[in-house]
Amino acid sequence: MPARIETQKNELRPSEKLRRAWLLFFFFFRIGFFTFGGGWSIIAQMTREFVEKRKWLTNEALMDNVSISQSLPGIMIINCSVQFGYSMGGVLCAFASALGIALPSFLILMIVTYAYNVFADNIYVARALVGVRAAVVPIIISAILRLRKAALKDALGWIFASLALLLCLFTNVSRALIILVGGIAGVLILNARHRKEEK
Repeated sequence: MPARIETQKNELRPSEKLRRAWLLFFFFFRIGFFTFGGGWSIIAQMTREFVEKRKWLTNEALMDNVSISQSLPGIMIINCSVQFGYSMGGVLCAFASALGIALPSFLILMIVTYAYNVFADNIYVARALVGVRAAVVPIIISAILRLRKAALKDALGWIFASLALLLCLFTNVSRALIILVGGIAGVLILNARHRKEEK
């Protein structure tokens, strides 16, 4: 976690933490109704709200959050909201963020389960979902373009990304293994580069 964010979190007064927890809850609750396409569909919204508008963190910090959340077991979007909430205000904000992002899905699933037969056979619902799925694609692409500069800073980043993409597209190698190998390779190569620069 970046030192600036850790310091900011520790310096918050209890009243400010509570205010921030409510803000995070309502933010994630609001976007939780529109997270079609998985966790990546909210990254653009988080970038706009917390990087560009509120300036609570940088693109690099958000990219680190997303990378760690994607690498951990569990649902990426929950991992991301918990980690982000914790970095913004500790356990209270982490809980508020997780509750906010999970509650809309829970409510929608209750309604859909209750009226499953009506939804499953409704041609208008099926057509609406086609449009929703299509609309998700540019949202995800927008998030990728916003975070590209933070993730791909030099030739090494492009090489890692290209190799990972090729492995994902043309092999059955585990995605978790690709992430693990990428992390280890990054540590080894960048440590070697740092030692070389020090000499």
